This record gives sequence, structure tokens and C-alpha cells, in this order.
Amino acid sequence: MDIKQLQRLYNVSGSNIKWAKHCLERLQERDISINDVESCLQTGEIIEEYPDDFPHPSCLIFGYTRGNKVLHIVVDLDGNTIFFITAYYPDTAKFETDLKTRKGQ
Repeated sequence: MDIKQLQRLYNVSGSNIKWAKHCLERLQERDISINDVESCLQTGEIIEEYPDDFPHPSCLIFGYTRGNKVLHIVVDLDGNTIFFITAYYPDTAKFETDLKTRKGQ
């Protein structure tokens, strides 16, 4: 997956965007706005790829909210449709201090 491709697709048309129910629930639960997720995608970089995910390949994106907080989002891509799967604020319990590298890797 390519971050520039995801960013271009996102900017082309809102009709190419799907939000998983799980994602919307987590956003509300974690007090993350859709604007923050959009900002993360626009400022982000892919830090992990999951090419064998079902039903579509997915990736983990590291980026920043509009308030400059680090955010992780998981998206998958089906042709020209981006599916937002989840979003969360990473912590050092699972990630190194750079918040990009999983502990133990």
C-alpha cells in the first residue's frame, strides 16, 4: 500500500470512503474526531502493512491529529474504496518511544 495513493483517493471523493461501525464506536469511546482521523491520514506514514488481511489488505498509519497528538489508524483498501477500521492513541506499553515500532520487534 502507498500512503500517497490513500491520500489521493481520500481527497478525490467522499463516496470512496467507508467507516466501519467498529471504527465509529471506537472514535466515540476514545474521544477521537473524524477530523482527527482525516488529519492523521493526510500527515501520516504507513508503519505496518497487513497484505493478507481479510477481506482486503490493510495497513497501520502513524500520523497527527489537528491538535498535534500522535494517532494510529488502521485502513484497508478495496480498489478505490478506503475503509476506516479503527483509530487509537498509541502508548508505550505496546510501542517504543517513537510510537512507530512495536515492542519486541
